[in-house]
Amino acid sequence: MQPRTPIARLVIYSLLVALSAVFLFPLLWLLATSLKPIEQTMALPPTWVPRACYATINGQRMEVTLDHEVSESPETWHVTERSPTKMRTKELATAVVPRSEIEMELKPRWENYRIALATMGGRSIEEAEGTVAKRETGIGQDTAVNFVVFLRNTLLVCGLGVIGAVFSNAIIAYGFAKIRWKGRDALFAVTLATMMIPFPVLMVPLYGVFKSLGWIGTLQPLWVPAFFGAAFNIFLMRQFFRTIPEELSEAARIDGCSEWQIFWRIILPLSKPVLACVALFHFLSAWNDFLGPLLFLTRKHTFTLALALQNYQSQAGGVQWHHLMAASAVVIAPIIVLFFCTQKTFIQGITTTGVKG
Repeated sequence: MQPRTPIARLVIYSLLVALSAVFLFPLLWLLATSLKPIEQTMALPPTWVPRACYATINGQRMEVTLDHEVSESPETWHVTERSPTKMRTKELATAVVPRSEIEMELKPRWENYRIALATMGGRSIEEAEGTVAKRETGIGQDTAVNFVVFLRNTLLVCGLGVIGAVFSNAIIAYGFAKIRWKGRDALFAVTLATMMIPFPVLMVPLYGVFKSLGWIGTLQPLWVPAFFGAAFNIFLMRQFFRTIPEELSEAARIDGCSEWQIFWRIILPLSKPVLACVALFHFLSAWNDFLGPLLFLTRKHTFTLALALQNYQSQAGGVQWHHLMAASAVVIAPIIVLFFCTQKTFIQGITTTGVKG
């Protein structure tokens, strides 16, 4: 129902804009922080725009950091040369510079992303910057894991899981929606009841099952269960299949089609929106899944992006916030792009009625 008066539309649109701003604020702050130098990430008052400060020290113009704590007067500022290489050898130049002589320029630190992706797998910042050689094992191999390995593991889990979720749930939902058999509705009710069982309740039994199969430490516990159906996806597909006219299936049976042929040649082609919707749901869930990888994965080279990001945050010595925000932005970027690219299909899968007249 559309608002009838201009004032009502103005109020509704204003509320939508305000709520959108509230939800976008953390994302914008993450992106802004990922482009800042370390000293600006926790600066007070906070700054939204990544800047670079320049001053002349010993007759040479150089990039500096502003030391708020030791500034001697409101007219001057204590500055220190900003040079990560010299910082490690303590050869930084310092000076007291009039505030009027300090120049500030917009300067996004795109190198934060390169360093974040390099250090996410275990390398130090010095190794990421190329100032020291990579650490080697006794057999001459790099001890760190490349970011591409985490991405490959995540795409493997998501891809195989999507295949399993789409086909297994579609077959089960077809049996509940189009085939009449004794106890169908009761079993469907039991299937829906499983949605009330939280995953933490199942963790110990699942761990025991996968340990007996020898799958702990591999990616199999993360994608194999998708081939055995999920209650919500079964419910979603069943409701969609029930909107497809039964006359189509009856006509196919008269022509001699089996139930499998009806399912494959008639139902599935008409169900592309809901299939895409289930695929998107499972992809998002698998991409963001943290508890599953934390429980079943034991070796760094099998980590998914979600687990690798948490490991990056809690690594020895801590992680610098601008690098953590850069790594987080890289991890969530594919999900945001995927959602906007498939938004129309997603909405259609939720609202469509199966056959359009």
